[in-house]
Amino acid sequence: MLNKTLVPQSVAREIQTMIQTGALKAGEKIPSQRIFSQTLGVSRASLREALLTLETLGLLKTEMGRGTFVATPSADTPDGTTRMAPWRYSDSYSVFDVFQTRILLEGEIARLAAGRLTQLQLDRMEKATQTMEDCWARQDLLANVEADLEFHGIIVSACSNAMLQALYQTVRDQLTETQRQPIPITDPERMRHSIAEHRRIIKALSENDRVEAREQMENHIRNTARCAGLLP
Repeated sequence: MLNKTLVPQSVAREIQTMIQTGALKAGEKIPSQRIFSQTLGVSRASLREALLTLETLGLLKTEMGRGTFVATPSADTPDGTTRMAPWRYSDSYSVFDVFQTRILLEGEIARLAAGRLTQLQLDRMEKATQTMEDCWARQDLLANVEADLEFHGIIVSACSNAMLQALYQTVRDQLTETQRQPIPITDPERMRHSIAEHRRIIKALSENDRVEAREQMENHIRNTARCAGLLP
């Protein structure tokens, strides 16, 4: 039985595997949510969350009035380019606003975390960064993003300001969505740069350099925003 606290992630991984193995083929319409949730043995709410995650990652595409299909990136647009999925929080905040908030919030969190991370935490951040690189190479997009989320989460856990930690958790869903959002249009070169940026953040934190930690984190988030076509 799936761990109830991780059901959407587990369902998303199962569907990603179905896509990678060809059980669900490019261009194929997936079953209705009622049927698919019964087949997978999960609630429709958990399935919906999993489908939204996979759509953000560019693995699925929803067409109004037609249903949800396995994405075919080369045919995603008339010019053969891939586009990001619609921003799921548009009713409350624009993606631009969220990137701006990430720069302010995570930059300060990184500054306050410098000097407070244990060697074990720094090693976990390096391991998460290596996992990102390895998973990108085999196009395990879910694991790539999960490792990215772990990297940033470790820094938040070491922040000396409890209120900033709480604020991060309050808007965590929106912030982490910006880590998934650019994935469909991220090329290998940008991913290489992103991984290098992670390692520069680790270096600044390991050297207890607050100013550098903040600058490296802000630079990293700005570059991710640029990948999404934004200049916050």
